[in-house]
Amino acid sequence: MEKTEAKTKILIIDDDANICQLISLYLSKEGYVTDVCHDGESGISKVANTDYGAVLLDIMMPGIDGFETLKRMREFSDVPVIMLSALGEPSDKINGLDCGADDYITKPFEPQELVARVRARLRRVKPAAATKKIDLFNLSVNLDDFSVMLNGEKLDMPPKEIELLYTLVKTPMHVFTRDDLLKSVWGENYSGDPRTVDVHIKRVREKLGDNPHWRLTTVWGIGYKIEVF
Repeated sequence: MEKTEAKTKILIIDDDANICQLISLYLSKEGYVTDVCHDGESGISKVANTDYGAVLLDIMMPGIDGFETLKRMREFSDVPVIMLSALGEPSDKINGLDCGADDYITKPFEPQELVARVRARLRRVKPAAATKKIDLFNLSVNLDDFSVMLNGEKLDMPPKEIELLYTLVKTPMHVFTRDDLLKSVWGENYSGDPRTVDVHIKRVREKLGDNPHWRLTTVWGIGYKIEVF
């Protein structure tokens, strides 16, 4: 049986704990590392904060369903998604694929077939070209041309503000201390006022305004992070 060469991590989003356990067992035997959550909101947060090789996504879940979960994931991630559902009508499959799914498997399914489809999907994934452009929902930060786009509109930001925002957006939910940001944006040998970070954060926050999907948050006593909802 074919084994993966690297410890690729697979996220399983399904409210049925027994199915999650079964899938995890078969994927683990193939050398994959699995991560599990039982609702769409948690899945979105995990995808925003973790590098997954693929996502297995149920449709009928508490809270937001799999279709809405996938739509929101596709606003910031191109991770391969295989939908799992008891909904087997052609219209359901079409809906899933239109929402951005890469594959659609109806329940009940053979675990071996699911594993084979995961392997096939991962083989088709090409390494991303080196770039310094990050998209997060309606925000795009590009260090290749030092531009920031919000809701399709270009924001007027000087280079340091763009570098600062890029550092934060690159790792959503991670808390950066002032020293972390100074070293990343201003360099190891910066000898100026460390409070320049706070000043730049204030300016960036004012330009970004309010957003329904994410926000630039102050973690009191520690630093700053991009929080994803």
